[in-house]
Amino acid sequence: MSASTLNLINFFFELGLLKKFEHCGTKFAGVKHPDSLGEHSCRAAQIGFALAMMEEAGAEKVAVMCLMHDIGEIRVGDAHRIASRYLEVRPGERKAMIDQTENLPEPLKEKVRSLWDEFHDQKTHDSHVARDADLLETMLEAKEQFDNGYKAAWRWLENGHKELKTDSAKQLYTQLTTTAFSDWWDHLN
Repeated sequence: MSASTLNLINFFFELGLLKKFEHCGTKFAGVKHPDSLGEHSCRAAQIGFALAMMEEAGAEKVAVMCLMHDIGEIRVGDAHRIASRYLEVRPGERKAMIDQTENLPEPLKEKVRSLWDEFHDQKTHDSHVARDADLLETMLEAKEQFDNGYKAAWRWLENGHKELKTDSAKQLYTQLTTTAFSDWWDHLN
């Protein structure tokens, strides 16, 4: 086995930890079993793809940006907003991402790093769409939790929408606040 394939396999195993680590912020709302970082990243990518189509942005690029934006959290943890009052989270996450990608083949390493930086720098339309998808995913999760009795989860809906940048995301936010998480299957009965 070449060093290149070994490094890729090790990276893939590390990415698997996204399925095992939970989002920690919603624990403040009393949620005992929040979604995993992997579940979050997957739905954020799916939302990002659709949102990018609505916004006439790069759908595939946005989706991949959403998939890669939290990989540093595997090594440093998911720091919620309260923790970020006391810690400089982004530099640690970026250092972790740099270390994670160090041994990847050059084109892949540069692509992951570039997408990660673009997402977090928030200077392009694609990065705004990806961030809006990330926020919408968190708000959808909060709405599901609210509908299931976690009343404090409403705070994510009250506050998260203030950061949305695209018109399409703002429209989706308005709709999600008035839609029960289970409405989609009502007509299937």
